[in-house]
Amino acid sequence: MTDGVVLSDGAVAVAGGVIAFAGPRAGFDSGAFPAARILDVPEGGTILPGLVDMHCHGAAGGGFPNDGAEACRAAADFLHRNGTTTLLASLVTASIEDLEQQIEVLRPLVADGTIAGIHSEGPFLSHHRCGAQDPEWLRDPDPELLRRVLTAAGGTLRTMTYAPELPGAGDLVSALAAHGVTPSLGHSDADSATAAASLELAAGLLSAADSGAFGAAARPTVTHLFNGMPQMHHRGPGPVAACLRLAAAGIAAVELIGDGVHLDPETVRMVFELAGAANVVLVTDSMAATGLPDGDYELGPCAVTVRGGTATLASNGALAGGTATLLEVVRRTIAAGVSPADAVLAATAVPAQVLGLESEIGSLKSGLRADIVVVDRDFRQTAVLRSGRILAALTG
Repeated sequence: MTDGVVLSDGAVAVAGGVIAFAGPRAGFDSGAFPAARILDVPEGGTILPGLVDMHCHGAAGGGFPNDGAEACRAAADFLHRNGTTTLLASLVTASIEDLEQQIEVLRPLVADGTIAGIHSEGPFLSHHRCGAQDPEWLRDPDPELLRRVLTAAGGTLRTMTYAPELPGAGDLVSALAAHGVTPSLGHSDADSATAAASLELAAGLLSAADSGAFGAAARPTVTHLFNGMPQMHHRGPGPVAACLRLAAAGIAAVELIGDGVHLDPETVRMVFELAGAANVVLVTDSMAATGLPDGDYELGPCAVTVRGGTATLASNGALAGGTATLLEVVRRTIAAGVSPADAVLAATAVPAQVLGLESEIGSLKSGLRADIVVVDRDFRQTAVLRSGRILAALTG
């Protein structure tokens, strides 16, 4: 299953860390690929591309916004072994000193391929829609603060969440695009017109950017649609209406946390049907509690309580990230009524395209990196390969 297509009686063969063959089993010639090994699939099972998570704060006790390199590596390793073979490490709003320090922790993980880059969720967000972001450190767009973040990142910052209604947001979007960073509208109290204008500005800047900065399918994203935004009302549709409309037009891609907590399943199904799977990015927003029992955790500077798998701020009960892996999100999206092919597309090829990595990951195609997840008939993993290396199968 790849690129929205289900191929029955298909086969995938791997050699030297890359996919040597992907297609109908009858078309596989072992003589043409003498060094390749063909993957075994359980009865009723399916081979998928490795999953790609663009919004992830940690797992297995490690938080990307606040922990050291060892804990961050352990978090990434847990996620890799549970099927998320590519991920961005998401930060949260914090002091500039803390942001610089944590970026310094994460840069070596980008350099060695453990993570694909950094996502900064803030600090240029709405006080009215801050969610689990610490309001003490929220700021209007500030060129000097942005310069410090970009300098610290040294090219590893891939996306940044921002509120388009803030003063200077237009200049911020222009600066992000000029530095190869994808703007992601979110944690916003904007009206529909302001949201639409900002996404259209971002889309135009990305498409006009130097071809090396973004991929051919570059476009702005929307950080966890519905969450961190006003509810859509028929006389005041707010940013949700604009984001849905522009996603349906292919101008933006909308993130959905389809974990059964952040969104009702019917909402998830509606967005897929209105915007189309090619314009949806499934994400986890996972935090350090992912893969661990209920208890007390941290998300950046904030204390978080997890009960029944739901993470909330200890201070006010606001949702504070997710605790599901991306494969679990895919399963719950399928349970919501979305076709398996569409759910997998939104967790593989679409985020790969947004990140400009479609020539490396996100699909089962000859020559791409052998990032592969094998699942049984219930979409529970039976094997994970990352760059052709078989990882121990953990259950999230």
